[in-house]
Amino acid sequence: MPVHSGRLEFDTEGDGDAIDLTAGVESVVRSAGVDAGTVTVFVPGSTAAITTMEFEPGGVHDLRAALDGLVPKQGAYEHNRLNHDTNSHAHIRAAIVGPSETIPLHEGKLQLGVWQQIVLVDFDDRPRRRTVVVAVLS
Repeated sequence: MPVHSGRLEFDTEGDGDAIDLTAGVESVVRSAGVDAGTVTVFVPGSTAAITTMEFEPGGVHDLRAALDGLVPKQGAYEHNRLNHDTNSHAHIRAAIVGPSETIPLHEGKLQLGVWQQIVLVDFDDRPRRRTVVVAVLS
């Protein structure tokens, strides 16, 4: 099974910054010249995640609010205590959402819903330079 790969790079603001990756992933797919298979989108690191969602201001706000309620920024986190750090909430949020998504590819097109985009969310409490790995399997 041939694998074609590409990388996307972004500067993020952290604190739940969300970036629509869809056009970048589509660009990697086009350059691979593949008609059918799967596309895996993965972010290395333990404080960022990849998901699919309707990427619009209300949806992004609601995702942030839901995760703020589920995993508050402030808390008695053991990671922060042991490592003299402040981003345990980011590690937990990223673990819940997950580091990757796999999308079917048919006739050279990502099989996403009409209102569905591929999104990077950076949960860290500081700006970061993020690399996203895209693997096209045909």
